[in-house]
Amino acid sequence: MAGKRGIILVMLSLMMAIGAAWTANRWIAAKAAAEEGARMGTHVVAAAMAIPYGTKVEGRHLTYVEIPEGVAPNGFFTSGDDVKGRVSTIAITRGEILIEGRFAKHDAGSTLAALVGENMRAVAVRVNDVVGVAGFLLPGNRVDVLSARKEANRRAVTETILKNIKVLAVDQSAATDTNEPVIVRAVTLEVTPKQAETLVLARTEGQIQLTLRNPRQTEPEPEPEVVAKPAPINSSRRRQTRPTSTTVTVIRGTKVEKTKTKT
Repeated sequence: MAGKRGIILVMLSLMMAIGAAWTANRWIAAKAAAEEGARMGTHVVAAAMAIPYGTKVEGRHLTYVEIPEGVAPNGFFTSGDDVKGRVSTIAITRGEILIEGRFAKHDAGSTLAALVGENMRAVAVRVNDVVGVAGFLLPGNRVDVLSARKEANRRAVTETILKNIKVLAVDQSAATDTNEPVIVRAVTLEVTPKQAETLVLARTEGQIQLTLRNPRQTEPEPEPEVVAKPAPINSSRRRQTRPTSTTVTVIRGTKVEKTKTKT
């Protein structure tokens, strides 16, 4: 009897050992599959360092990162060769995934030409420490342009001729990685052809001044002009006329009398 009980206990022990081994094997296999799935992702191009606005991308600016499949943003790059040579149209931070919409193709010429928007023009304006807002103008800033001139009666007139104009470059630099003021001699602005004519005309007639804008400021909607309408003519009003008088002669025998009557 004792021998049979020992055999049963041994069999139960073996079965429990086999079950434990099977469970452990399943757990290890599931963990390995999860790790393998985590390793499966998408390789994308990211910024190895900060890329300032207007910078031509080189190999030293790039690195590769792996992100889970299906979460990559639209327009991402999978090869560094696809983004090398392009010019950044905004400032890129370190580690940021690079996407196509933030870079302009640079086929030939200066990097500034790649930053000029479609149907836009780049116009250089000579400035000094006052006109250039004490050197605080940097590429990517927004400015208003004021024109000061004297009329025929020698009276000085100042008006804002252009609003919310983008600064493409200061002096000969379209990129900067500093916020310190820099005294420059020229500022290049991005304008439409019509705005370019207005700017050149104002510079010829008098002096111009640049004013730095808050980048988050938006222009308010122009208020409609109110035109005063003439008061309607009241047809019920009658035209007032002065009363007229006539002279009536009354003869009684030899007596003659004259009286006036109103009509």
